[in-house]
Amino acid sequence: MKRRGFMAAGGAVALGSATGSLLGPGAARAATYAGYAMAYFTESPSMTAANYALHLAVSTDGLNWTPLNQNAPVATPTLGSRGLRDPFILRRQDGTFVVLATDLNGTDWAYQSQYLHVWDSSDLGTFRNYRLLKVHSLATHAWAPEAVWDAARGRYAVVYSAVVGGHNVLLVNHTTDFVTASAPQTFFDPGYDAIDGSFVTVGGVDYLYFKNNTNSTLLGARSGSLNPGSFGVYTGAIGPGRGVEAPQIVKSNTAELWRMWGDTWSPNGRFFCWQTGNVAGGAWTLLGDREYTQPLNSKHPGITAITAAELSGLTSAWGVPAWNRLKSYNFPDRYVRHANNVGRIDSYPFEPYQDQLWTLAPGLADPAGVSLRSVNLPTRYLRHSDYAMVLGADDGSGVFRADATFYRVPGLADASWTSLRSFNFPDRHLRHSNYVLRIDPIGSGSPATDRQDATFKITY
Repeated sequence: MKRRGFMAAGGAVALGSATGSLLGPGAARAATYAGYAMAYFTESPSMTAANYALHLAVSTDGLNWTPLNQNAPVATPTLGSRGLRDPFILRRQDGTFVVLATDLNGTDWAYQSQYLHVWDSSDLGTFRNYRLLKVHSLATHAWAPEAVWDAARGRYAVVYSAVVGGHNVLLVNHTTDFVTASAPQTFFDPGYDAIDGSFVTVGGVDYLYFKNNTNSTLLGARSGSLNPGSFGVYTGAIGPGRGVEAPQIVKSNTAELWRMWGDTWSPNGRFFCWQTGNVAGGAWTLLGDREYTQPLNSKHPGITAITAAELSGLTSAWGVPAWNRLKSYNFPDRYVRHANNVGRIDSYPFEPYQDQLWTLAPGLADPAGVSLRSVNLPTRYLRHSDYAMVLGADDGSGVFRADATFYRVPGLADASWTSLRSFNFPDRHLRHSNYVLRIDPIGSGSPATDRQDATFKITY
């Protein structure tokens, strides 16, 4: 089923028109960006990770993300539904930030709200002036807001989804301060249910990507202005072979490349990422899981570029996780986990999601090595027994501590990744076989498949 259906509206929207153009940040335009910040909320397949508050992650390359604050919220709504979805970060013209989000605590798609959650921030390390922004008076919702600077109007355009005429359209309000806003106008109505608008400007052309909510694919539209009603669809349907939503387009800081993120609910909380060097052409290449790592349990990303100072400040303010995840090289949708005290790799996302979280402790037999201690069963470590990897409690014996100790070495299949060499069987490395973990004799001369089985990325 689609994550969000549509509901009948109880009123009409006043229409209007004007001309406009989408430009990048003003005061911040001269800044050199060295990383990215992502806003999100969290859910997991059986919803044990559901948390409808503002979460943040950072990245240097825009592909591999580090959750901040131990993947706990950095700000929590206290008004309206007291929960959020679909957070979006906008860098204002003066270089500061505003965060917008849907007012919805959970998954009650019939919940009606005429408001958006709003925070101001100078650095994303602190949040102030929390408030609700009223955007319409209709008997419907206001989903997935994005905001862009409209230079011709000298105001910000706030675009979101609401039901008008029996289906979701994208509405727009204009504001200078995100405290009050103009009356809503219909910004984009393709004639069918459309939600989750995301904007980018390339070569003076404004592009809008959105979700076709009737078949759960993504589409691109474009216009020479920000005029309501001026956008026309120019791409075919984009999807990963399953339902997708929440497009978020981000320009690379280092190359003429654009990436588009999308979210799915089957399984819940799985991101996909596409890339293109030609937005105008409308063709996007789906990246493989080896190329990116999303924040744990993240949903509906909102991404902005940040400076080196901002990246450093965010990491200092919120801290990086005390735990890690290990991603398989040749099955990069799978992560090392324990299940019934057996070590294995399984496809993300899964429950209990905590089974994939590991504390990389100093090696029990040699502190120069590493031992993998379970986060949710913190007295237990991954160790080998008859070469099979199992989860066991440290009994203090030399044998256990040796079995649970590994050395991090350059990945046997890719030196930028990691392989884990056994402490007491130094010709053997941790590997998966039929998705189950064990240690086997593997070296640089081993078959490529074996070397790939023994290669992992230590990530978050």
